[in-house]
Amino acid sequence: MKYTDRPSRWLKMESALALPCLRSRRCLYFMPSGLTRSQSHLVARAIEWLKANYASPLRIEELANRVHMSASSLHHHFRQLTAMSPLQYQKWLRLNEARRLMLNEGFDAASSAFEVGYESPSQFNREYARLFGAPPKRDVVRLRSKAAPAQRSLRDTA
Repeated sequence: MKYTDRPSRWLKMESALALPCLRSRRCLYFMPSGLTRSQSHLVARAIEWLKANYASPLRIEELANRVHMSASSLHHHFRQLTAMSPLQYQKWLRLNEARRLMLNEGFDAASSAFEVGYESPSQFNREYARLFGAPPKRDVVRLRSKAAPAQRSLRDTA
């Protein structure tokens, strides 16, 4: 893949994978090698559907039909574009939304898990800890404690 910080006619990375854009204000644009523009467009449509429907159960065959690709072609090109399978991307979306709900909306772990489509709180806890390095409650407490000094300094300067 060739990376550049200028937009091109190709897909913006933020529409394929939001993680780099969450870490910095500047998003990278890229042109994946071996992918045609139409394949990138079809995968982008699958990504948009996943973003809008992350809480719904995912069936790769249905998603592939929705974007007019075979299941194996979707899986291959999706991974080539995002470095994740569609299921991994859905989990990433779910876990980040659950984290946001706990931090900003005051949800507890079980409520946020059900809200984003998990049926098992224990499965949610395992996957959350695997992605963020700590169980949900400990992670949220840590993030809030890191944010508290910054919020205090903002209030002091105002």
